[in-house]
Amino acid sequence: MITGLAETELSERQFHKVKDLLYSVCGINLQPGKEGLVKARLSRRLRSLNLNDYDAYLSYVKQDESGRELSMMVDALTTNKTDFFREPQHFDFLRQSVLPGLAQANRPLRFWSAACSSGEEPYSLAIQLFEALPNLNRMDAGILATDISSDILKKARRAVYTPEVLQGLSEARLRRYFARQKNGPTITYQVHDQIRNLIHFARLNLMQPWPMKGPFDVIFCRNVMIYFDQSTRQQLIQRFYELLRPGGYLFIGHSESLTGIAGSFRYIQPA
Repeated sequence: MITGLAETELSERQFHKVKDLLYSVCGINLQPGKEGLVKARLSRRLRSLNLNDYDAYLSYVKQDESGRELSMMVDALTTNKTDFFREPQHFDFLRQSVLPGLAQANRPLRFWSAACSSGEEPYSLAIQLFEALPNLNRMDAGILATDISSDILKKARRAVYTPEVLQGLSEARLRRYFARQKNGPTITYQVHDQIRNLIHFARLNLMQPWPMKGPFDVIFCRNVMIYFDQSTRQQLIQRFYELLRPGGYLFIGHSESLTGIAGSFRYIQPA
């Protein structure tokens, strides 16, 4: 039995140990002021493991040769905020300026959602493909969706969402692309198989070697690089460039900028 766990403090030294470990594993650069977030999220892992302080937890992480607890720590400390058709200007540009040209391409079409979270982004992308490419069922098209969190990928693969998550979608899209499910008083919606079959989900740490060879026509990496420092962003941008087909597109989040690190990319428009 542990008593007083809620009062266990995260010292500055312990915060910096967590910060350094997270940075070494996945490039996320925790900023000063995030101590409360780290304490709140890791305290759940302490309770689950029956540990009574953060030093004991860090020792446990390092001694776990399976790497499972390290993965759990990363899952706990990463944010998975997303929505269907988030930042809709991106999807408008994709529909109006990118997909018409790809519709005429007599070759495989490949897309990558590089931080897919719980699946809303790649499913939105798949819906956009169905709506913009009338012959999609006869085309060789696929979406790779990756994330560092194993738990969040399980949710993405299930493709089941509450009405609250889907409230921004039109009734027409709900009817066409989702199956309504009722379990007692609970109502959920599952993405139809025609959409799900376009997507391959896989766990991927962006800081580690990538097994896929590309080339991709479009890469979405949105609202991820805000967590990285300048040198990490520079390396990541270069790796994206090497996997994109000549003339391909990289989409980043509205709050992100490639100023000073765009390399061989050509700036198209804001966001």
